[in-house]
Amino acid sequence: MKKNILYMTVTLSFLAMTSCGPKAFVKGEYDDVNRENLLNDQWSETDMQKAVQDLVASLMNSAAIAQAKKMPIVMVSNLQNKTSEHIDTQSIMDMVRVELMKSGKVGFIDKEARQDIADEYNYQNSGMVSQDTKKGPGGQVGADFMINGRLDSIVQEVGKDKSVYYKLTLNLTNIKSSMITWSDQKQIRKTFKKKTIGL
Repeated sequence: MKKNILYMTVTLSFLAMTSCGPKAFVKGEYDDVNRENLLNDQWSETDMQKAVQDLVASLMNSAAIAQAKKMPIVMVSNLQNKTSEHIDTQSIMDMVRVELMKSGKVGFIDKEARQDIADEYNYQNSGMVSQDTKKGPGGQVGADFMINGRLDSIVQEVGKDKSVYYKLTLNLTNIKSSMITWSDQKQIRKTFKKKTIGL
């Protein structure tokens, strides 16, 4: 009898300790990336997809792109993060570039590769590369437009209710004239209720 009681006590103690410890995510499965993600109250891939798709559609209908006589060459610049969250704004701009390139109506300059290209020019002119295959400065294509923008947010909490508002603004600037030829914004609002956590 005492053995059974001791065994039950040890078992219950073990269960109590394991149930109070940190939970590990040990089983996973692939999910549809297009399914809405509202797991928490922060910027999500669903927000990014919705905002980018709408803004790219708007840009494709702008006069600068839709009425261009030759393919516009565009350079993607910075997206300012004016929210209180740590958001990978480069990922947002990468998605903008990829979606625009899929249309086949816009060409892009790789701003991030400029230093690597300059280093490659220097190497190819060092005598290590044959004359008929080496490249040099002076042949690059200049960009016609630059895309930049800003991501803002407003968070409101009243009692158990929370509202999170995002505004993504993108601009297309003519590099020659420095005039903004297109600008649009996508607004997203999400609402949440605070859950009471019981023991």
